Amino acid sequence: MIVKSAQLKTVCGVTSKLPKNDLPEIAFAGRSNVGKSSLINAILNRKSLARTSSSPGKTQTINFYEINEEFFLVDLPGYGYAKANEEVKAQWGKMIERYLTGSKSLKGIFLLVDIRHEPTANDCLMYDFIVKSGLKPIIIANKLDKINRSQREKNIKIIKEKLKVSKDTLVIPFSALSKEGREDIYEVIERLLG
Repeated sequence: MIVKSAQLKTVCGVTSKLPKNDLPEIAFAGRSNVGKSSLINAILNRKSLARTSSSPGKTQTINFYEINEEFFLVDLPGYGYAKANEEVKAQWGKMIERYLTGSKSLKGIFLLVDIRHEPTANDCLMYDFIVKSGLKPIIIANKLDKINRSQREKNIKIIKEKLKVSKDTLVIPFSALSKEGREDIYEVIERLLG
């Protein structure tokens, strides 16, 4: 996949209506601070299309990026941000739920987890919710550059066990720094788009 063009087309807040897109959508979900914006910038070959921040919880909207005028990459709000109050967390949850159950164009969803740690309770809830929505999440084990090569297999095994993934669930180790795993993500996107 060669990214020729990428632009932010639509931003949906808590009260916004979801856009009715004719183009297929590929969504990215993950908890706050898992490096979702860095991953999106890395796979789109852009420095700062998705806003990264040292303070988590920055993505509080659903952002639709039009790629190559062929599909939308959908950046869902980060969940589980500890400093957000319960009301805000509930709103983000409803927004994600509304998108996952309401989008007619959604072709696939990537769920980002941090390869350094076992998935959180929120990661497990999100994985289960995606599956119950009738989708088959692809797991991205992010921040690969932060662990030793020898830890890789063990950490991926822990992620699979904790999330209770099905046998054929794809787990892609990824580093926004080295771009390792990017080609694998491209392949999956191309397959999802048919």
